[in-house]
Amino acid sequence: MRYSDQLLDEIRARIRVSEVVGRKVGLKRKGREFAGLSPFNKEKTPSFFVNDEKQFYHCFSSGKHGDIFGWLIETEGLSFPEAVERLAGEAGVELPKATPQDMEREQKRAGLIDVMEMADAFFRDQLKGGQAAQARAYIERRGLNAATIAEFGMGYAPADRQALRGHLQARNITDAQMAEAGLVIHSEGIGEPYDRFRDRIMFPIGDARGRTIAFGGRALSADVPAKYLNSPDTPLFHKGSIVYNFARARKPAFDAQAVLVAEGYMDVIALAQAGLTHAVAPLGTALTEDQISLLWRLAPEPVLCFDGDRAGQAAAYRAAERALPVLKPGHSVRFAFLPDGKDPDDLIKTQGADAMRDVIAQARPLYKVVWEKEVTGRRIDTPERRAEFQRTIRALPRQIRDEAVREHYAQMFEEQLQAYLGGAQGALRRGNDRAAARKNGSVGARTRRSAFGATPSLMRSSLGRGSAPAASRAQELLVLTVLNHPWLVADHAETLAGISIADPSLDSLLNEIIDVAARGDHHETVLERAALHTHLETHGLSHVAHRLLSDTALKTVTFSRGDADPAVVAEGFEATLKECAAGGYAADLARAEAEFEVDPSEENSARLLEIKRLMLQQQSHDRAG
Repeated sequence: MRYSDQLLDEIRARIRVSEVVGRKVGLKRKGREFAGLSPFNKEKTPSFFVNDEKQFYHCFSSGKHGDIFGWLIETEGLSFPEAVERLAGEAGVELPKATPQDMEREQKRAGLIDVMEMADAFFRDQLKGGQAAQARAYIERRGLNAATIAEFGMGYAPADRQALRGHLQARNITDAQMAEAGLVIHSEGIGEPYDRFRDRIMFPIGDARGRTIAFGGRALSADVPAKYLNSPDTPLFHKGSIVYNFARARKPAFDAQAVLVAEGYMDVIALAQAGLTHAVAPLGTALTEDQISLLWRLAPEPVLCFDGDRAGQAAAYRAAERALPVLKPGHSVRFAFLPDGKDPDDLIKTQGADAMRDVIAQARPLYKVVWEKEVTGRRIDTPERRAEFQRTIRALPRQIRDEAVREHYAQMFEEQLQAYLGGAQGALRRGNDRAAARKNGSVGARTRRSAFGATPSLMRSSLGRGSAPAASRAQELLVLTVLNHPWLVADHAETLAGISIADPSLDSLLNEIIDVAARGDHHETVLERAALHTHLETHGLSHVAHRLLSDTALKTVTFSRGDADPAVVAEGFEATLKECAAGGYAADLARAEAEFEVDPSEENSARLLEIKRLMLQQQSHDRAG
């Protein structure tokens, strides 16, 4: 409904801005105005002012400005009609009566909400009964306490196809009403309607006011096709326009000036039980524009949490694509990646809530995730590929609708593009060097001299790729240690360059670390950790580094940690380096022998002999050590 300016002015005239704002902010009068600490930023000197005469508030630290309606929208996540309705009630202003069509629609909605509330009470009650023993056991295994179960209204839908239908029929609810509410499946091709949710743990989904408008159900049987099932779209519920736990997260999100977006109901509930009550979740789909706008009513930069595996990364990239067009000044999203194989519940149980807070604190801005998406796995080793990459990057900002944000993204991406292409020039040259070395029958000699004054180093061999799990973990440990202690590269560049890494992304990361250390463009005698991580971010490799840094198992190895004693680091690193070097040569040898068997040419023979020579050299070095 559209409200007239006269009506809105009447509400403003009856309620002082300081009265509404003062419920959340401590205000002190200063002349004609009130002053207080900003509710939007942490500060020691007041920069937040309220002027009742002019009917506005203004925050100098954040730039936020508005009237009493804007305050409720900003701080409580209300929609404009909801803010008008609440303040009109406080002011004693009667709102205009709805049209007959509006009244009919609202009565229908109210009737369906009554039906949903009946279903909600039924499911909660069923969780206490004998049929729900398996459901209670599952909830207990997940570590949820009674207070949390009650707070989130968890329940149980019996396996009986007529359980809920019979309960509602006894309360004079028709099949048509149940079907419209999405509670039963009913169509012309079905003889008798039956319950949509059966043998499932039930999660009520609320609207912005907290009223139950839909349900989500988690199957207890492994045989059902859908592990999680949501209500269908109804007159009350459109899954792309609401997020789970929105109403409950409103105040905590405002207090924290942040909102977390987890994957599902159980993640949200586990986070809340651990004290992180400002979490919500989409409803089984990728974030929509409507949901992003809804999240911005809670906080300007929602943090989206994803698993640290490839599936989580792919989901993050999809969310980044969805968010990019709708960005506006002061509003974006950030991305937090959990350790591989962990969800929030797992992380909290094994490492505590502070571990989850650490993950959130490391959340990456949208522009970095968009950049990583474009550079990960992309080859730009020819002029044509470089041109295509350049065109792709320059097209990204054009998706952004807001002119100011679009301009700044274009500038930032152009700066990163030039830095990245400049680094790629060196990579292209080194690739040509390797090709020339192979043509000359040499496995080894890396043709560039390092900044350490060493003789030409060994090329990273492309003949073999070890695949054993133990070898792979040793390689990950090796690269993590170098990542946390880049000073090791100066003394071990030769051996590091000769190791054959199985994982292409890990291989690229180690190559880049060696190359940046050798180039000496970090302006330090020894490459510093912070400088290295900054370089990796601009070159699209920070996601690989993050994967290693968040690997819980690797972090248990003392010498790999960033705060480890240098002597302990050196000893552990050298042992791991020997293990990786031996495995790399073995893979190279197997590959070279296979190639020689197929084609006993002079070139393949020379390559085989060279690998054997290098292996003997390494063995001799190991014995001497």
